[in-house]
Amino acid sequence: MNDILKQQPACAYQDHVTALLAERNASGFWEGRLSSSPLATAVAVFALFKVNSERFCNPIEKGLEWLSRTQNPDGGWGDTDGADPSNLSTTLLCRAAFYGCRAIGKYEVTLNKAERWIGAKVGSLDPKPVVEAVYRTYGQDRTFAVPILTMCALADCLGPGGWRHVAALPFELAIFPRRLFRWLNLSVVSYALPALIAMGQAKYCFDPPGNVVVRWIRGAVRQTTLRFLERLQPANGGFLEAAPLTGFVTMCLAATGLADHGIARKGAEFLLRSVRTDGSWPIDTNLATWVTTLAVKAFGDDIEKNISGSGRKQLVDWLLGQQFRQVHPFTGSSPGGWGWTDQPGAVPDADDTAGALVALYYLGRERADVRSAAERGITWLLNLQNRDGGIPTFCRGWGKLPFDRSCPDITAHAIQAWSVWKDFLSLSLQKRLNCAIAKAMHYLAHHQREDGAWLPLWFGNPFALEQANPVYGTAQVVDALLNRSQPVDSSTQERIALSIKWLLSEQKEDGSWGAGAVGAAEETALAVKALVSCKGQIQIDYADIEQAVGRGLGWLRDSGQKADKAAPIGLYFAKLWYYEGLYRSIFTLSAYNAALD
Repeated sequence: MNDILKQQPACAYQDHVTALLAERNASGFWEGRLSSSPLATAVAVFALFKVNSERFCNPIEKGLEWLSRTQNPDGGWGDTDGADPSNLSTTLLCRAAFYGCRAIGKYEVTLNKAERWIGAKVGSLDPKPVVEAVYRTYGQDRTFAVPILTMCALADCLGPGGWRHVAALPFELAIFPRRLFRWLNLSVVSYALPALIAMGQAKYCFDPPGNVVVRWIRGAVRQTTLRFLERLQPANGGFLEAAPLTGFVTMCLAATGLADHGIARKGAEFLLRSVRTDGSWPIDTNLATWVTTLAVKAFGDDIEKNISGSGRKQLVDWLLGQQFRQVHPFTGSSPGGWGWTDQPGAVPDADDTAGALVALYYLGRERADVRSAAERGITWLLNLQNRDGGIPTFCRGWGKLPFDRSCPDITAHAIQAWSVWKDFLSLSLQKRLNCAIAKAMHYLAHHQREDGAWLPLWFGNPFALEQANPVYGTAQVVDALLNRSQPVDSSTQERIALSIKWLLSEQKEDGSWGAGAVGAAEETALAVKALVSCKGQIQIDYADIEQAVGRGLGWLRDSGQKADKAAPIGLYFAKLWYYEGLYRSIFTLSAYNAALD
């Protein structure tokens, strides 16, 4: 692929190296910067208003002003501060924030535009069709539908008797042992216990159940579940490091007379620490562990050329410090995994664990403490594998709701992590790995589309059909399977060859890739990286691949780095879109680095 790069500026690769290294913080790792979120901002300002409207008047007013400025021309709001399309959930919450904070007069024009958008989207502003539309959006998953409607009810946006539209969440079930949750058919996902408790208690207070026995049981366990919620709250007050979840919990406690409760106070303190100077909030504090491991993987074996020995040691020590050493209170997860951030609200998950394992392999595989940590992480991933052979995000065996199921990209990343460390492990663990990898490959074979594409779970494209992002999913699976220090067998070659043909067919006329109508640097770089990785491993016509790679790199050089906004391809909990400012730099460097090999 070197001939392709001769057509590019000689300094292109080094420019990307320099730019990415400059993004490290003083501690030597990458924090990144998540997009500001209208949804998070709306929830945060209303939560602060419910806790103490006078004390927090400045951040409340700045937040409302920011929301008014970032309203889309059509009257709705999307999930980022960019130009992503308006959606019902965010628009309803922004409207509720203005009503709930008693800012109707000052923002009358903003509210009128929002209500016209909602009326056009739903057909009416009446509570019933609005509520039905919200529940339709999330299906069986009540994790986010109930909080949206709870905030609307607290802000008096659902009319008289609005609480009857809010489904009751069985918060009493929080006292059950965690291992029983997946047998209780809860309509919330595994990470949503704080919402289950706080929203359930708000519904109980404002619209008690008619059944006397249920009402008695819920009243009897209210204090017990509050104490459990207190144990779930991280030291810094932020549930999952997320302003939306923390805000929802805080507003519910404040609304039910518990504004001075320790949970609500800590939640408000977290929100105040999280607000940005422009008055907005991101959906999460940062993705420091995730973007750091992505950056290390982008350098690959060249990391020694670009980061000094002391810098690499700093990264290794920091990554080792992020590994969980105790059972996690949220998910009951065993020690050994990594979460997405270095902050206390993180939860161990499969993709970050796989990413950390691969990064540690590049950074310090000769160190005894790294090998010990890797063995714990590998075992943690092995214990997470579902019966179908795939890897879920947080918890084994839930699987009934979208964000708890197995998925191809996370499964492929686990295969990569297992494979690169395989030769460093004991024979017994190697035997277990062989079995796990075979099951995981079987899962991937059964979840590949007929056209060769794979669909990811935590990434999408708000402009694409059904908001899916097969470019991301396919590129990630292909790249992980081809970069795992293991020979590619014939059946895997056939699957990857089909995926490569699909990727080639999806390249746009201008040389870019993107699940939507317009190409994006993030998706283009990932597609280029996957195509470059197949050289020498897949029986396929490389003339077409080299031409596609050259056009892709040319587009990245000429157009991809000039975009004003990063692409909102990240998919957070409950269908919330985000962009991460470092994705474009990291993925582009990874593509150039692969093409140079």
